[in-house]
Amino acid sequence: MGDRMKATVLVRLKREVLDPQGDAVQRALGSLGFDGVREVRIGKLIEIDLGPAARPGPELTARLAKMSDALLANPVIEDYEVSVSE
Repeated sequence: MGDRMKATVLVRLKREVLDPQGDAVQRALGSLGFDGVREVRIGKLIEIDLGPAARPGPELTARLAKMSDALLANPVIEDYEVSVSE
């Protein structure tokens, strides 16, 4: 990959927020015979291809958190995790 990096943002509903979509998937799995599924939570994975000017470190992490707060996640009801890989 060389000078290319990728950021991954994993967005999930906060634990205290109900997840009706996850509940529907859980019920559907049960009706398909997949017993023992106690809970399903639905989230989203966002991959960001970063250009050569991006350098790993606190500044990049802060920038990705700002992107997440502004557009990628709803901080009122969602949590997110950011990771960077080369």
